[in-house]
Amino acid sequence: MDLNLTFAEGAMSGDGNDDVGLFQVRGQYDAASLECNWTKTYPGSHDVHYRGFREGKGIWGTWEISEQSHGGFQIWPKGLGEGQQDQAGEAQELPAETEAEVATPEPLVVA
Repeated sequence: MDLNLTFAEGAMSGDGNDDVGLFQVRGQYDAASLECNWTKTYPGSHDVHYRGFREGKGIWGTWEISEQSHGGFQIWPKGLGEGQQDQAGEAQELPAETEAEVATPEPLVVA
């Protein structure tokens, strides 16, 4: 999946494509709790609801289409693989993100 996300003033938006097709992303984030919620909409088809938590430069969490269709996910900036950290990252607890970091994130890709 290719995914482009933008974070600004508590709102997140973006677009992308995957095996299902093109989609739009709309949601919100809380910089203090590092939590985010969004809906991925496939125009003319269906929605997928996400709840995630920022950890380092990635987001992990759960997705749900219905009670019968749900699972987990992890996304991270393009160029970093699953489990990798950049040289500036810390292995333990990370400080809360600042508004500057939130306003200018790197594009993300889904695992």
